[in-house]
Amino acid sequence: MSAIFGGLFGLLFAFLSVGVWIGVALLAVAVLLGLMFTSLPMERLLGQYAFNILTTPDLVALPLFVLMGEFLFRTKLSAALFNGLAPWAGLIPGRLLHVNVIGCSIFAAISGSSAATTQVVGRMTLKELLRRGYSPDVAIGSLAGAGTLGFLIPPSTVMIIYGVLAEESVLRLFTAGFLPGVMLAGVFSAWIMIHTTIRRDLVPESERALRHMPLAQRFAALGDLWPALFLIVCVLGSMYGGLATPSEAAALGVVGAFIVAASQKALNRQIIRDVLLGTVQTCSVMGIIIFGASVLGNVTAVLGVPDAVAGIVSDWNLSPVALIIALMLLYLILGTALEGFSMIATTLPVVLPIVEAAGFDKVWFGIFMVLVVEMAQITPPVAFNFAVIQNITGRSTGYIAKVTFPYLLIMMGFVIFLAIFPGFVTFLPDLILGG
Repeated sequence: MSAIFGGLFGLLFAFLSVGVWIGVALLAVAVLLGLMFTSLPMERLLGQYAFNILTTPDLVALPLFVLMGEFLFRTKLSAALFNGLAPWAGLIPGRLLHVNVIGCSIFAAISGSSAATTQVVGRMTLKELLRRGYSPDVAIGSLAGAGTLGFLIPPSTVMIIYGVLAEESVLRLFTAGFLPGVMLAGVFSAWIMIHTTIRRDLVPESERALRHMPLAQRFAALGDLWPALFLIVCVLGSMYGGLATPSEAAALGVVGAFIVAASQKALNRQIIRDVLLGTVQTCSVMGIIIFGASVLGNVTAVLGVPDAVAGIVSDWNLSPVALIIALMLLYLILGTALEGFSMIATTLPVVLPIVEAAGFDKVWFGIFMVLVVEMAQITPPVAFNFAVIQNITGRSTGYIAKVTFPYLLIMMGFVIFLAIFPGFVTFLPDLILGG
């Protein structure tokens, strides 16, 4: 069994090292293992696997959320968020730096994508913060850290993929991500307040005037938030109001995003073409990864690889928290070479049985996976949030990694906190949806 396990990952990383697409690599390894070590009729089963996985009802939501994000990427939502939030963020220590965190939290509740959240919020806030004299270190660092919330606060494309591969309810995962997402955003804001209180030079002295803005002007600014709030009602309101399934809510979100884009006169024939083409390209890549991961998971299950690895790990007698810390460090290492979807696809078939044996349920582990994928977004050299911020600012990867490091440490501590107190993840799903 150890030879099969070693050969599996050796072959997989050999494919990846020569540039084979991750989805194709997963599928190739699965087929080779199936033909060499099992009697499975792979030539017949591939079509069955493809149909069963790619027609899963929950997976219908994925292309719809991607389509919604493509529409929103081309709207003026970033300017609206900044104008609506700035008068209120100016009341607390750190001033407009909190617009990064709050804006990312709001957009995360719409888009389901970390890179899209960073791009849409950052293209407005960074330019304005730097123009006003805020330190680039804390402005860029807070954006890169807060941008990761795009995967944790529902809806989330990562949660959909995890739910399909782990055969877990996507609605339960969405519900489980809300409280940790809000808590993590709060911790990010708390760090900004502490940091800027210790280092007063990070915020320009002139920004103190924001505290004296007339109350009527603050309330008037809230009108700029209507597009974001409208979309949140379309997506989350319809789901938790019992009016729509996640897939139906995603469809409502697409309609809402189209209405917002049209109302802002952000649509024309070329933009619609770009939106549709971008959606097809993104979903095609995700579909290949999901299909390859599903086939590999089934083949390794037949070979008994997950059970064998779970037995080995159980012999180490690690406590549940120590196991989670070990897995977090493993995923931090993997995050330097693989992007988030690939990490889930390559490791879930083996790791999930180990975690369940340690006493963690699949919903909790789904949130853990989302958090480590978020860490991968800010772990160079494969760090999508860094690429987005580099495109906006022109700063080097090393500089962005340095100013984002405190947020990475915060996320690591947050994972350990949730391992010690898993109830913070399972409380809302059990309360709203039942145990």
